[in-house]
Amino acid sequence: MAFDRYKFSEQHVRENKGRVYKTTRLPKIEKSFQDRYIFTREGDRLDLLSNEFYNDPRYWFILALANNLGKGTLAVKEGIQLRIPPNSILTNFEEILEFVEENK
Repeated sequence: MAFDRYKFSEQHVRENKGRVYKTTRLPKIEKSFQDRYIFTREGDRLDLLSNEFYNDPRYWFILALANNLGKGTLAVKEGIQLRIPPNSILTNFEEILEFVEENK
């Protein structure tokens, strides 16, 4: 199955250049009074924390975006404070997650 990696990217056509795509940016996760804060424990990983708080490990990227983490690993250091956005944030990312799952 073909995977259109530009599905969520804005595109336009430039004369003599063809189709051009802008960089895709995921929505910024603003701080909220509903956010929870935790201190990480030994062995914590973003996917495991996502499963703990959102009942789905696939939302690890929300924790990474909210905390500016995940540069190449799901592991998080012990003892750092993490912001856990509320479950209501998931609706902003449903379409992205569905697209990724369909095109694995």
